[in-house]
Amino acid sequence: MTADTIEGVQALGAAIEGEVAKVVFGQRDLTRMVTIALLAGGHVLLEGPPGTAKTLLAQAFARAVGLDFGRIQFTPDLMPGDILGSNLFNFQTSSFTLTKGPIFTELLLADEINRTPPKTQAALLEAMQERRVTINGEPHPMSPRFTVLATQNPIEQQGVYPLPEAQLDRFLFKLVVDYPDADEERRIVAEHGGRFKSPVVADFGVGQVADAATIGTAIDTIATVRLADEIVDYIVRLVRATRESADLECGASPRAASLLARAACAAAALDGRDYVIPDDVQRLAGGVLRHRVILSAAAEIEGRGVEQVVAALLDRVDVPR
Repeated sequence: MTADTIEGVQALGAAIEGEVAKVVFGQRDLTRMVTIALLAGGHVLLEGPPGTAKTLLAQAFARAVGLDFGRIQFTPDLMPGDILGSNLFNFQTSSFTLTKGPIFTELLLADEINRTPPKTQAALLEAMQERRVTINGEPHPMSPRFTVLATQNPIEQQGVYPLPEAQLDRFLFKLVVDYPDADEERRIVAEHGGRFKSPVVADFGVGQVADAATIGTAIDTIATVRLADEIVDYIVRLVRATRESADLECGASPRAASLLARAACAAAALDGRDYVIPDDVQRLAGGVLRHRVILSAAAEIEGRGVEQVVAALLDRVDVPR
């Protein structure tokens, strides 16, 4: 499959969604957002209760896009060296040899990332921002397709370490994974309930529809999507409105505006357009902003949530015509 045209990118997105849907039911919108993040060069934080197929989604997505898949189970005793790797002494050669850690992959599942201390969480910062890792003062480049899909459980509050703001800002999207509806849950039970082993995506016929080169071509194609001045102004007004809102103690950064614009270009291409429209921005704004803003004390006392505040800002900011 080629992705050197807008139509090719649209077909690629549909193919990825179709493959993931063979094993993960009722989460096409979630798959679309993860695809947008990959094509926009961003990372994704998935938040949802246990048993909602977050890990399975990551495995199926990695197989569909043809990227090397790695997984790190974050625990309280995990150390930065366990993620990055370290130089070990080789007695046969009487020299130190670099043993690379699991971070050296293309699609990394950081499972339950909030269960490890901030020191270990921070080991991901350089890799997520610059796609390289520095070990003992020596930089080691990573794949340009390196993408982090991190998961966290919002229910448990004991034994967890909330991600600091600097870490949260590295994620393009924070996506909320909810329980499926009754029909989707029935299909899940019918398909998975009779299997007496853990789900393996290959057993469900999930195939590879792309590879790193195809993804790179798609990204180059997305770079040709037109971002009109009116859309740029709209994004800037929206992000600046988060800093001026009385309901928010802290608003979104200029990085959020840049990432929102980049994601909107990817969304437009996946919809078969070579130009961005306000609807692209509005559909993505919640995922881009919800983890970058902090509610004011007054808003919390009134029982207002981040979703309500962001929705109100979208209604308030003038939309270009």
